[in-house]
Amino acid sequence: MTCQNAITRTAAVLGLCGLLVAGCSKNGGEQTSAPNSQIVAHVGDQVITTQEFANELRLLNIPPDKQKDHETVKKVLSEMVTRKYLLQQALTAKLDREPNVLLEILRSREQVLAAAFISRSVSKKFSAISRADIDKYIADNPLRFSGRKLMTVDQISFPFSANTQSMIESIKAASSLDEVDQKLTALGVPHGLSTSTLNSSEIPQELLVRMDAQKPDDVFFVRSGANGLFLKIKSTESRPLEGDAAVNMARQLMQNDLVKAEAGMASVSASLEAKYEGVYSNIMNSKADEGQKN
Repeated sequence: MTCQNAITRTAAVLGLCGLLVAGCSKNGGEQTSAPNSQIVAHVGDQVITTQEFANELRLLNIPPDKQKDHETVKKVLSEMVTRKYLLQQALTAKLDREPNVLLEILRSREQVLAAAFISRSVSKKFSAISRADIDKYIADNPLRFSGRKLMTVDQISFPFSANTQSMIESIKAASSLDEVDQKLTALGVPHGLSTSTLNSSEIPQELLVRMDAQKPDDVFFVRSGANGLFLKIKSTESRPLEGDAAVNMARQLMQNDLVKAEAGMASVSASLEAKYEGVYSNIMNSKADEGQKN
């Protein structure tokens, strides 16, 4: 998951997190008073401040030229008002004291803070990237730039889950999408066939190498979010990326690489620092041993 996605998904509960950490008041969690000039709306005991509204626009990726559009403002504020209303109702019902809700609030807080930490670390490193670094990155990744390709593919997509994972290996040997379709149908897995265009600049490097090595009639499997995809390349068109467009794409890809690297280093550091107890110690140590053997 990217930092922005984690922040966007959990923004709705930040108000609850703040109340949880600071301690709820007797009347159901009144917000700290703000000057009237900074208040956009009152919803019972809750308020929406100008800072909250500006942050909401940022998280929703509303462009600056649309942020004062009346329809946009009405839509965003209406959603925030509903959220504040539901927050007030939940606090009045003392739902923030229920164990499962409390755990979800704490988990969301952890996700936001973890994402913020990685984002800050990435920002510091990204600011040190020079034009020479960018030019070298472009030269070192020809399939993304000078050798960029647009690929038209036929694909079969289906919801990926623990239940479908076990059957994928048997389907991977399929020689055509028709065969994949037949096997998924026989197994009762819902799926759909479609055609799409893939840009080699936006494909992960490891997948790009795999695709470049494919024979014309090969079918291969990839994960895409919550879905599984069986793909077959229909046609390929050369579309070099050069000039400012290449520089902008390189900066974006380099930033993505930094995020992955930071997350990877954090995972390693966390594993070294973690101490498991009881049965979990045996489980985690056995997984570590298996990883070393592989």
